[in-house]
Amino acid sequence: MEILGKTDIDFMGKRNIAFMVSGILVSLGFLAIVGILVGWVNLGIDFAGGTAVQLKFDKPLLIAEARKALDAHGLGAAELQEFPQDQKLLVRVKTETTIEEEVSKNIIQAFQTEFPDHGFVVDSSTSIGPTIGKKLQEDALIAVVLSLAGIILYVAVRFEIRFGVSAAIATFHDVLAVLGIYFLLDKEITLLVVTALLTLAGYSLTDTVIVFDRIRENLRQRRREPMTTMINNGINQVLSRTLITTLTVVLVLVPLTLWGGEVLRDFSLALLIGVIIGTYSSIFVASPLLLILPGTVGKLLSGGK
Repeated sequence: MEILGKTDIDFMGKRNIAFMVSGILVSLGFLAIVGILVGWVNLGIDFAGGTAVQLKFDKPLLIAEARKALDAHGLGAAELQEFPQDQKLLVRVKTETTIEEEVSKNIIQAFQTEFPDHGFVVDSSTSIGPTIGKKLQEDALIAVVLSLAGIILYVAVRFEIRFGVSAAIATFHDVLAVLGIYFLLDKEITLLVVTALLTLAGYSLTDTVIVFDRIRENLRQRRREPMTTMINNGINQVLSRTLITTLTVVLVLVPLTLWGGEVLRDFSLALLIGVIIGTYSSIFVASPLLLILPGTVGKLLSGGK
């Protein structure tokens, strides 16, 4: 199925503009990393430590009343998320102590005291200490680094080292871009978001490999053509396939983002942003890097060949 038919777009001619856009996205990502280290980023309780309690009420409860009740019991810093259709309320409190269990009890006691006529049950209660949160931060960083190392190794064996380095840089670009956009939107960084970033790395790599496979085929069959022409031809030949793949994923992620509920929303939003950026990077980041690496880093890494 070719939604575009045969195209002849000069993608490489637009690579300088693309590099400027990517520079901004990557800069946001590095800013987010600095923000994580100094505490500027909105980290979820998975990483910051804290307590999350979800309550299901028998009667509707206004969020303003709930906030007032928590404030009266010394929990004014709590973050509230309501689900009116299910009459549920999610209460999250970030703490820097090791007594998260007491926070959970205080939340429940506050509603029992202030709303004795509103029967409720505790749907879920999660408590994570700051020490565990820091360990999860370290594990998440290790997971991302190992995934990128695996990408370089896989693509280097599948193609050659310059393709592997290009794919790894593009994947690293995608992860940083999504992280930077989340930081810009002040979205909460949780373990689910990290899971989405690792999922994105796999998707981005798959998309990049498809483009690289066609470029490599052109390199074998049309050795006398300029490198720029062969890369442009390769991208144009798989453009319909790339866009169709992206569209089918987007058609799934949009409903999940809009109606998937609180648990899936951040995960699916991160994936949705990442899939769009991953498609862009396969064309405008990974492929143009093949023009740069052979003459500099790529020549060095491939033993001067």
